[in-house]
Amino acid sequence: MKKRILFVAASVALLSACKSTPDPEPVETATKAPVTVVPAPQPVTGYEPVPEPAPVIVDNSSSLPVVNAPPPGTLADFHYQSGGEGRVFFAYDQYDLSSEARSSLSRQAQWLQFYPDVVAVIEGNADERGTREYNLALAARRAESVKSFLVSQGVAPSRLTTVSYGKERPIDGRASEAGWQRNRNAHTNLMSGVIG
Repeated sequence: MKKRILFVAASVALLSACKSTPDPEPVETATKAPVTVVPAPQPVTGYEPVPEPAPVIVDNSSSLPVVNAPPPGTLADFHYQSGGEGRVFFAYDQYDLSSEARSSLSRQAQWLQFYPDVVAVIEGNADERGTREYNLALAARRAESVKSFLVSQGVAPSRLTTVSYGKERPIDGRASEAGWQRNRNAHTNLMSGVIG
């Protein structure tokens, strides 16, 4: 009898262990929407702003812009199209334009021609070495070089004025060659006619 009870108990235990388990519920897997990549516009030599909003790179899963060009006609657009912050740089004790400066100024001129209501002041600057009077004269020649080049590219001279700051307004406070190189510049400062 004891054997029979043990046999029945073992059979019940074995059968309950073999009982089938329910199939697992299907799990939904999230699928990520593909990312669409649209190239951002690059500065061009024959500048013609696009009347539509600039193309953007969008992550379709969140619809948030990742990269965007500045709105046309703004100060940011001027900097973007001219390839910098509106500055060209000069060699030590020089006021002639380098090929890099001419390239940047050509793009500035194209932008200024497209926006004929914009008026600018060309600000000449020098590094801290030399006398105040010498640096004022050198910075004035740098500003005039930039103005002359922009006028030669078709910008009306009545839209451009010049001012010399000499060494009075450094953009880099380092008393080193790296700082002096940045301070030897002419800056195209847009005064009016800019959108936004």
